[in-house]
Amino acid sequence: MSGAGSPELDVDGTGLRVVIVAGSWHEEITNGLIAGATRTLEASGASFELVRVPGSFELPVVSKAALDAGADAVVALGVIIRGGTPHFEYVSAAATDGLTRVALDTGKPVGFGVLTLDDERQGLDRAGLPGSKEDKGREAAEAAVATARTLRRIWG
Repeated sequence: MSGAGSPELDVDGTGLRVVIVAGSWHEEITNGLIAGATRTLEASGASFELVRVPGSFELPVVSKAALDAGADAVVALGVIIRGGTPHFEYVSAAATDGLTRVALDTGKPVGFGVLTLDDERQGLDRAGLPGSKEDKGREAAEAAVATARTLRRIWG
């Protein structure tokens, strides 16, 4: 959602309960993503909590548990950096497909903040840190809140 053409979103989170589910790999990048999501949710007025998981592979199951337990939305944050084996493709696909399934199965939004990167520099540029070009944690939180509001309007 960054760059030219990014939408203006309704990020009034008043009355929403959001869970940030974040992997633990690549701590500096992940902490930047968490900080961006946290700032956004605080400013939105949503209540929220942070749950840490070992890695991006675990994001879907914990996100589903949070939504099944009553959260209105999840912000899923993770960092997957390409290596020299197919592991990158497997973990990226599992996290992406799993989080999509969670959103569809629960009917609740999952803000997608899983960075799939060729190298650490790309992550630092997207982590919302001082000097970063983008803030993907903020963007994932905005998407989760805006989608939760849209669903509330639809459901009444």
